[in-house]
Formats: sequence, structure tokens, C-alpha cells
Amino acid sequence: MSSSVKPVCSGLLRNYDFRLLLSGAAVSQVGAQVTVVALPLVAVIELDASPMEVGLLTAAETAAFLLVGLPAGAWVDRMRRLPLLIRTDVVRAVTMLSLPLAAWAGALTMAQLYVAALITGVATVFFDIAHQSYLPGLLPREQLVAGNGALETARSSAQVAGPGLGGALVQLLGAPVALLADAIGYLVSALFLRGIRAREPQPAPVVGVPLRAQVAEGLVFVLRHPILRMIACATGVANFFSAMLMAVQTVFLVRELDLPPGVLGLMLSASAVGGLAGALCAGPLARAVGQARIIWLSTVVTGPFALLWPLAGHGAAAVWFALASAAVFFGAVVYNVAQVSFRQLLCPDALLGRMNATLRFMVWGTMPLGAVLGGAVASAAGPRAAVWVCAAGFLLVPLPLLLSPLRRLRDLPAAPDADANRTLSGT
Repeated sequence: MSSSVKPVCSGLLRNYDFRLLLSGAAVSQVGAQVTVVALPLVAVIELDASPMEVGLLTAAETAAFLLVGLPAGAWVDRMRRLPLLIRTDVVRAVTMLSLPLAAWAGALTMAQLYVAALITGVATVFFDIAHQSYLPGLLPREQLVAGNGALETARSSAQVAGPGLGGALVQLLGAPVALLADAIGYLVSALFLRGIRAREPQPAPVVGVPLRAQVAEGLVFVLRHPILRMIACATGVANFFSAMLMAVQTVFLVRELDLPPGVLGLMLSASAVGGLAGALCAGPLARAVGQARIIWLSTVVTGPFALLWPLAGHGAAAVWFALASAAVFFGAVVYNVAQVSFRQLLCPDALLGRMNATLRFMVWGTMPLGAVLGGAVASAAGPRAAVWVCAAGFLLVPLPLLLSPLRRLRDLPAAPDADANRTLSGT
């Protein structure tokens, strides 16, 4: 990594195309975080959904990683990534716009929520894989950690502002209307992306190689690498229990703690402050304790704070939920910046889409399973019992990392020169 932070950061600020990429990510993330509050509230308040129905809704949002996660990587590697990012933003905008329109017509149902969540999820699979695969061609190697940190800062800032905005919009205008913010965010993101000037060449056509073989190449690349394999295991466990929490947190906060929508949004915004702090601290922490060591240390130190989630109660005691989330999100963002940067440096450009898709399939594919289990536990034993299971599960996250070569390393192994893999010009 670069030995000087200021030149890297100033280089990022001078990069016009990266500024547009970052701006698009920021505005779309604000809208998406509004939906984190508004979509389950539509189900709970407008349609009187049960805990199991809310769990299935969360599962529908992430099921696409199981359905199309692996082949999506091979498809992304056959396409120019920037046009794909723009198209998926437009698809998500139109899908989210359909929900308030149906609500105004008095025709909104749980079935439409499930379909919208699934369509948005499929578009998000392609967007996320293309986004992570696009960045290494836009920035030189020495700026990747700073670039990922900037994108995580935008995402974490959205997690601070978005839920509070979402809660306020729900309280003032109703949950369906609040979903308009998400649709607008995706449209504005598409406009920013259209302004990027870097020329991205069309990938070389793949002749005589079946899609299955290409998918297998990405899968083998991940499974044969001892560090990537354990990162996938740890992240999959974390996402499984995160999805459990997402499936039950709205029911828990509204029906167990009696929080109104506005306070619920502020609660989630307050918890996201930890994520923002993690994004800002990821680079300095990696330099201080080591790029490899910070990957496992971040989960060991912050995971136990999850035990505060189920201790939250009425009134002032609800703050335990926000404090726990702040600490866990801090560790999660530090972890993500470090391990995503390593993956991007390690992988050849031609395999980036498939590598990212394989990791996404493995680590996000656990989420619909966790969401369904969360809904089932909440229905059978109550939301608080489900939150206890989530909290206990986070204690397991560091185990695969501690059993990997990362435990014996301070810094990450030398990776191939990423500049040799750059595919874009004009940056």
C-alpha cells in the first residue's frame, strides 16, 4: 500500500470519473437505506404482515445471490461493466416506483412486495459484481484501498442519514410514499454513471468456452486459495446472522420495544455511525496493525458487542440496540475494506467478475436462509429469542479466519501488479 495517505486521497479527489462513481454510489445508497426502514414497515404497518412474512420478504431481497449469483459473474466478464451498472440502476428505479403507485391505487399486496424485492435483488447482484469489478480498472493499485474506503464511507454515511430520513418520511407521508426516495436515488445514480468519461473496451469474445466452464474457473480460483476460502466462510457466517437480524429487527423494535417509525429510523441511523467510523478508520488501522491482521482482529474485537442487541428494552434501554449495532458495524466495515481490497489486488482482471460472483454467491447466498430462519424463530419463540440467536451467531464469525494463514501474517501476501490488469483509459 502507499506509504502516504495524502497523495492517494488527493489523487482520488482529482479523478473526475471516480468522483462520479462515488457520487452515484452515495445517492443510491441513501435511497436504499430509506427502503431498509420503509419496505418492512409497509409490510408490518400497511399489510399487517406476520414475523414469518417479513422474514420471507427479507429472503426475497437476497435470494437472487443463490439463484443467479454464480453465472452472473461469467456474464459480467463478457460485458462492458459501466453500461451494465447504468441499466441495473434503471431497473431498480422502475421496480421501486411500482410500489407507491400500487399503494395509491389501493392494489398493493405482499405478493407484489415479494416480486419487487426479488427483481431488485437480481439487479443488485449484477450491479454489485460489476461495481467491484469496475473499480480496479478505474484506479491504480496504490489507490484501491483508499477508493474502497471512500465507497464504504459513502455507504456508511448513507446508513447514518438514510434510516432517519426513511423513518421521518414514513411518519410524515406513509411507508409506501417513502419508497419514492429509493427510486429517485437509483435514477440519479444512473445519471452520474452516464457522465463517466473513461473508455471501457469491449471484452474479447469468448469462443468455444461454455458458460459452465467459465463459472467453474472462478469457483476453483476462490476455493483453492486458502485465504479467500476462509474469508468466504467467515463472511458467509456473518451475513447469515445479519440476515436473521434484518428479518426480525423491525418486528422487534416496533412490537417488542414499541418504537414509532421516526424513532426506529433514528435508532438505525445512530447504529450506522459505527459503520461510518469504521470506513474512516479502516486505512489507518490497517497500517497500524497490519493489512492481514486487521481482517481477523476487527471481528474478534467487535463481535461480542452483538450480545447487547437482545438486552435492549423500553425507553432508554433501547439504546443498547444502537450501541451494539454501532460496534458490530464498525468492525464489519473495517473488515470489508481490508478483504475486498485484497481480493481486487489478487485477481487478474479477466477473472474479477467471476471471482466476485463466486464470493458473492458464497457469502450472500446464506442471507435468504438466515432471513427465513429468523422469521421462523420469531414466529415460534418471539422476536427477542430470534435476536438472541443472531447475537450468539456473531461470536462464530472469527473462527474461520483464526484457522486460516491470516492468523500468522501481519500483512497480506504479495499480489500480482494490478496495474498490469487495468482495462480503462482516460483516468
